[in-house]
Amino acid sequence: MSIEDRAKAVAKNIEGKVQEAVGNVTGDPKGLAEGQAKQNQAAAMHTVEDMKDHAKRLIDHA
Repeated sequence: MSIEDRAKAVAKNIEGKVQEAVGNVTGDPKGLAEGQAKQNQAAAMHTVEDMKDHAKRLIDHA
């Protein structure tokens, strides 16, 4: 598990939430979509880190 990678994913998620909220308030569909895309990217980054953690646990217990 990389704490740096987890932190980057959290930051990307927050950035996406803010951008989505601003897009929603201003009525900017592009900003809204970009914010949602960043949140999806953050979720994928977390999934990758979860898989790395799982693989490490399997190796450590083998």
